[in-house]
Amino acid sequence: MIEMKDVTVYFPQSKRHALHNVNLTLVEGEFICILGKSGAGKSTLIRCLNGLQKPTSGEIYWNHQPLSSKNKEQMRKVRREIGMIFQHFNLIPRLTVMQNVVTGMFGYRSSFKNLIGWFSEEEILQAQQVLSVVGLSEYKNQRIESLSGGQKQRVGIARALLQKPRVFLGDEPVASLDPGTATHIFSLVQELHQSHSHLTIMNLHDVDLAKRFATRILALRQGELIFDGKPEDFNQEIYDLTYDGVYH
Repeated sequence: MIEMKDVTVYFPQSKRHALHNVNLTLVEGEFICILGKSGAGKSTLIRCLNGLQKPTSGEIYWNHQPLSSKNKEQMRKVRREIGMIFQHFNLIPRLTVMQNVVTGMFGYRSSFKNLIGWFSEEEILQAQQVLSVVGLSEYKNQRIESLSGGQKQRVGIARALLQKPRVFLGDEPVASLDPGTATHIFSLVQELHQSHSHLTIMNLHDVDLAKRFATRILALRQGELIFDGKPEDFNQEIYDLTYDGVYH
């Protein structure tokens, strides 16, 4: 479980609140989509959840323990339980699919083993299993730069799965994909969510995708949480408030 209590993030350079007094309780088994215009605070909220952004005020609790009280090693243990998929994939283009996927294990291994790139037979087997889950077994020896956008995102999902995460985060994971591929990727994420009972939290612009896949929708406007409810309750009035009446 993750709790956000009165979380505010203020950027003095731009003199704006990226988040303002956000209060949330997020539990395992939920599939949450966060909606909002660009600059509404979606990415900042995700960065707060994985510990990459410290709140200006307020607190974030991981299983009732405040993140602010954790040292570097304790935060490393928290982050290895958080799988993350990105809009621009964050893969290493010249390495193979398999080489990229096994980096998902780094949080559980010694720095020396990671540096020399040595993996046991059991670790390689685990990587092959997650590649099978996302349908990329036959591509394991191909370089990332040869793949399509949808295939790259599936590599990112496989890498995140290899962490055995309790929380699955996505920061605009389908924004750079065509609508058909985006739907396919979200279907895969939903299937994995249901089989592993993750807490899944995805930022996106596509309201239709959110209403189709989410069990809960959050909407942000200028850093403030303006909606927290069921997909069927995200009506035209809330849509207009979220997007200023402009279709996204």
